[in-house]
Amino acid sequence: MKLIHIARLLAGGLLLATFALPAHAQGTYEIPAGAHFSQDKLAKVGEFFRNEVETGKISGAIVLIQQHGKPVFHESFGVQDVVSKAPITDKTIFRLFSMTKAITAVVSMQMLEEGKIRLDDPVSKYIPSFADVKVGVEKKAEDGTSTLELVPPHHVPTVLDLMRHTSGVTYGFYGDTLVRKAYRAANIYAGDFDLAEFAERIAKLPLQDQPGTLWNYGHSTDVLARVMEVAAGKSLYEIEKEKLFDPLGMSDTGFFVTDPEKQKLMAQPVPNDSDFRVGRINDPTKVKKWQSASGGMVSTMADYARFTQMLLNGGTLDGKTYLQPATFKQMTTDQVGPGAGIGRDTFYFPGDGFGFGLGLAVRTDPGNAKPSPPGDLGELKWDGASGCYFVVDRKRDMFFVLLEQTPTERQRIQRTLKQLIYEALEN
Repeated sequence: MKLIHIARLLAGGLLLATFALPAHAQGTYEIPAGAHFSQDKLAKVGEFFRNEVETGKISGAIVLIQQHGKPVFHESFGVQDVVSKAPITDKTIFRLFSMTKAITAVVSMQMLEEGKIRLDDPVSKYIPSFADVKVGVEKKAEDGTSTLELVPPHHVPTVLDLMRHTSGVTYGFYGDTLVRKAYRAANIYAGDFDLAEFAERIAKLPLQDQPGTLWNYGHSTDVLARVMEVAAGKSLYEIEKEKLFDPLGMSDTGFFVTDPEKQKLMAQPVPNDSDFRVGRINDPTKVKKWQSASGGMVSTMADYARFTQMLLNGGTLDGKTYLQPATFKQMTTDQVGPGAGIGRDTFYFPGDGFGFGLGLAVRTDPGNAKPSPPGDLGELKWDGASGCYFVVDRKRDMFFVLLEQTPTERQRIQRTLKQLIYEALEN
């Protein structure tokens, strides 16, 4: 049986395997039968992250690679924060930022399956002010100045548009279009507001594009969350707790951390790398009304690993079905590819070789890079501004999750981790 050497295993954490080792212990980790990994090559993942910590680029991270339902690599590096120096465990709490969207997507699909919402429903059915939205079209005058002309949409945004990011709703904290500048000028994050008020603020702003024509990353997921609240008659967290968190056992996933003891478990970036540059940053230890479905959740490896395994299984876990096969297929089928009549914004975050389903990036082709980035067709993925990242490879019955807090180093680290993992795979 293959064994892989693992250093600095989790301190006092709940291991996903059936055993635990003491803090920072040297030990061996058994690769489960049927897993296809090179012991020596997989060890390079640990070497890479230890160097990231030792050179001060990140305070810490935790990585889990799981195949055939069992961990093949599960290790923490560094500390939760450089002040307390507490070790990272499976119960360390990380801000997910946009990995929140994957959770929102699954629960919205559950509501779709139940008939609570429909893809062709206009957003205005749930949020009447969206009946009056306008599209901002930039016009250039003879003197070279640009102005924004407001024109009616060809069709009002639908639930489908929200789920696939083709609603025309955008973000204002990146890009320099006049619509994005209008978002910034509107100060949409001011005060203590809930999803209902936030949706009203968005409805007053122009759409970046005609609905259904362009994949455009933004607050579509927050507007979708308000649709879900109206349809269910409950808050977003109440919906998610009932449909996903409680049955799946995600006890430490939510929007806020109010327990003083759990607040001690929160991971922090190194002090000189703490600007996440995503508009408003909520402090999860201070309860606010806004439950941001696009980027406001916190979670742990213990919780998110269960969520990701459920995705790998096609919507089931431990004998419970969270999404029917047809619903899961719909969510993970490219909705914006050739034939859909949908363009891609300059900031197309799924990336080269990826389409987009109803909430997740979906690998559709090898991409244009030579050599092609690693991974298999059908791969599902998403990440967030803090560096948290997951990949589901159903062809190899494998997923991996990275939890960290580093806005500036994240893309480099994510690329390197994926490369190292696929180099370690043995066909």
